[in-house]
Amino acid sequence: MHDLKYIRENPEAFDAALKRRGADAVSASLLALDEQRRSIQTEMQAAQARRNEASKAIGAAMGKGDTATADALKAEVATLKDSMPQMEDKERALASELDGLLAALPNLPADDAPDGADETENVEQIRWGQQRNFEFEPKDHADLGPALGLDFETGVAISGARFTFMRGQMARLNRAIGQFMLDHHTVQRGYTECATPYLVKQESLFGTGQLPKFAEDNFQTTDGRWLIPTAEVSLTNSVREQILDDAALPIRITALTPCFRSEAGAAGRDTKGLIRQHQFEKVELVSIVRPEDSVAEHERMVESAEGILQALELPYRKMLLCTGDMGASARKTYDLEVWLPGQGLYREISSCSNCGDWQARRMNTRYRPADSKGTAFVHTLNGSGLAVGRTLVAILENYQQADGSVSIPTALLPYMGGITRLEPMA
Repeated sequence: MHDLKYIRENPEAFDAALKRRGADAVSASLLALDEQRRSIQTEMQAAQARRNEASKAIGAAMGKGDTATADALKAEVATLKDSMPQMEDKERALASELDGLLAALPNLPADDAPDGADETENVEQIRWGQQRNFEFEPKDHADLGPALGLDFETGVAISGARFTFMRGQMARLNRAIGQFMLDHHTVQRGYTECATPYLVKQESLFGTGQLPKFAEDNFQTTDGRWLIPTAEVSLTNSVREQILDDAALPIRITALTPCFRSEAGAAGRDTKGLIRQHQFEKVELVSIVRPEDSVAEHERMVESAEGILQALELPYRKMLLCTGDMGASARKTYDLEVWLPGQGLYREISSCSNCGDWQARRMNTRYRPADSKGTAFVHTLNGSGLAVGRTLVAILENYQQADGSVSIPTALLPYMGGITRLEPMA
């Protein structure tokens, strides 16, 4: 959501920022609606004031025995009373139209977000880790995994395409990855672990920006609730419609949850393997901070996600997304892309975004600065720390052996109950 006051005072800058996102200039139409709404509000206030004034004057006229004046005033009051509901309806309609236009607009990009049309114009920041030299041709995880307990056929038989069933040692490794990530973020990075609902109200998806524009990307239940596409929704909305104490900030929270996505726009993409599923697990990181702290918090969040890849010794690169590739809610986004030798390319495994006050305005989440009597909107940030399934893919492909087994990264051994490698199942 955007600040109308800012748009009134900076219409050209607002349109220029939207243009960087590939969106059309809309300040003129927004301000025209805003002017109509404000004009109606002024009329309503004037009508109410005149109604109050005329109502008082009726008594005075009656006291003087001036029935003609009293009757005229009564007629005026009746006319005002009849006209006000129409004005209220018009004001509500204009406000609804204005809110709908504002709600559909993406966030304005940060000044240092690079301009670009799509992912080909993202900017590489760093590369970490050494890509392994294999003495054999490394396999794609989709070819390697079935012998180790990654059962794509059963998943499809039970639920259809883009679902997977895991057995035995593979399921244990999947669980170990999530538990390791939670321990890293809570013990070493100071995040508070949360257990959140997986079903949320429509208002929650609106708050974080999945609705109304991206409804088709999500699953809705028959009673109007929605399955979370990420724990960002439930974690961030945990502070919706609140005024937070300054001393409570920053709030850093994390959760390991299943995530559900329809992948409506991904027909024909990544149909093989675990990369793009309707149901997957992810550890999410969310921060609620003062506006002046959000830039530094963004870097800290990315470091937390990088710490997982470094502990697992998985080569990756850090990408700064261009304006054409960022999500609608983001001002600035870093992606971490892990190296997958079986596929011979880097694939996204984490996306960390600074949303500024865009989500906070939609959720009406404020804080009371220590040096101020008023309130201000907080800034929100979210990031994957990491996607569990894609981390599993990266481990399978990077730690595979010539005999079809997979070594377990050292950092995960305490979670594996004595299993040091995945062995092909009989």
